[in-house]
Amino acid sequence: MPLKPLRICAAPGCPSLTRSLYCDTHKTQQQEETKHYNKHSRNKTITSFYKSTDWKRTRQLALIRDNYLCQHCLKDHCFTPADMVHHIVEVKEDWAKRLDLDNLVSLCNACHNKVHGGKGK
Repeated sequence: MPLKPLRICAAPGCPSLTRSLYCDTHKTQQQEETKHYNKHSRNKTITSFYKSTDWKRTRQLALIRDNYLCQHCLKDHCFTPADMVHHIVEVKEDWAKRLDLDNLVSLCNACHNKVHGGKGK
């Protein structure tokens, strides 16, 4: 299988090239932030859900549907790669909509942070 193309690290202001979302330095930082968030802000049921095969499959379907592009940026005619899939109605608000494709939208990190009012996930 061919290697993924190099792209700029998703961390704001980082010029490093990487084949994944973050360069090695920011990948470690991002993993620590995610671990802290999961431990202190999510309950165990929701954390388990985001690790499930069902979620991973549904997430992939949403990204494919949205052509791997941030849908908020696309409204402004900007083609930004989507880094994540966002629940419009949050999982903790309506568990039944957790795998509903109509409740999912592909977003870049910046737009996802705007939706959540800051750096939170």
